Amino acid sequence: MRSDTGDLVRSARAGDAAAFEQLVRRHLRAAYSVALAVTNDPSDAEDVTQDAFIAALERLEECKDPDRFSGWLLRIVRNRALNLRRAQAVRSARPLVEAVDARSTASPEQDASRALLREDLTAALGALTETQRQVVLLHDLEGYRHREIGDLLGISEGASRFHLSTARAALRGLLTERQKGDTR
Repeated sequence: MRSDTGDLVRSARAGDAAAFEQLVRRHLRAAYSVALAVTNDPSDAEDVTQDAFIAALERLEECKDPDRFSGWLLRIVRNRALNLRRAQAVRSARPLVEAVDARSTASPEQDASRALLREDLTAALGALTETQRQVVLLHDLEGYRHREIGDLLGISEGASRFHLSTARAALRGLLTERQKGDTR
């Protein structure tokens, strides 16, 4: 099994479908996280992610530095997501809340509580700036380091740290405020 991203990119350029598949598997979660941070809609994020991988495959020769494939790919994802968001700017409908998983072993009360928490967290994330959402999702959900986030988003390592700190403080405040005002 290959581990070097640059080698995988070079192999994929040479027509090795398995190499590109491994690149997809390796970068899928980060790509989805960036798309979700921009679109704020899971379905749109899935579409953007898929579209971005297709575009990356078609334009793989344009990746100037195969060892920095991740940053190149996430820029494609971010641009595709921004384009989608701009195209949907006139749309005012909010997505329906996803149904609770029928296979859940939790009680109905726990499911309801989780659904409310998910709703609160989604609303709080939506109140953040796009950059703050991207940094939070890449750092806290995907485990990226600040240097990597900075490279991916075109900001400094210090700016990544600042955005994460600011976003976490805002999330704490928003979630606390929602809990205090919760009359559900």
